[in-house]
Amino acid sequence: MAGDLLSFSLLCLSSLIIIVNPLGATLTYISLTANLEKPIKMQIVRDSCTIALVILILVGLAGTVILQVFGISLEAFRIAGGILLFGIGMEMVYAKTSRTKLTATEKYESRDNEDVAVMPLAIPMIAGPGAITTTIVLTNEATGMSTLAWLVIFASIGIAIGITYFMMRNADYIISKVGQRQYRVINRMLGMLLIAIAVQFVITGIKTAFPLMGGS
Repeated sequence: MAGDLLSFSLLCLSSLIIIVNPLGATLTYISLTANLEKPIKMQIVRDSCTIALVILILVGLAGTVILQVFGISLEAFRIAGGILLFGIGMEMVYAKTSRTKLTATEKYESRDNEDVAVMPLAIPMIAGPGAITTTIVLTNEATGMSTLAWLVIFASIGIAIGITYFMMRNADYIISKVGQRQYRVINRMLGMLLIAIAVQFVITGIKTAFPLMGGS
């Protein structure tokens, strides 16, 4: 039981940190707030991270209800989520900005928007479709486990958002140390890990939906 909880904890923490992608969010934040004064930039950091945290916690609490309302099985959502994460991971490996996170139009329009905290930083950059999908899958995985599993999920969300908050607050220092080449290397490594997690989601979903395929 302890081994299962440890494996689940590592899955939660790694998948949420990778899919939230604090470094990618930081680079986007820098490009969107380059001409703003520091107090406004700090306010944007606080607001965007707070909004993203609230969204993911609400999704975690209501994840099971959402699936039940739409009549979607966990297996179907797990497979669909795996496919979505696989696509995001592939774009990270090829050093592209994921279309499920931030489109060119959103980025352009946000330059003229004084409040970029909600759109596009909180949504869809930090709490994007991938993070929401991952949270719902993890909360449904935790349904048959102990209360600690739920605490692990929300703690992982808090850690992922906390790292993002820290990096965005120290964006100037980080960008001076991390160039585009280093960012691409890190992004590709994280992309490979995300692809592996996505494939595991799909495998688990198929085995659960079609037990005979799993040799059961």
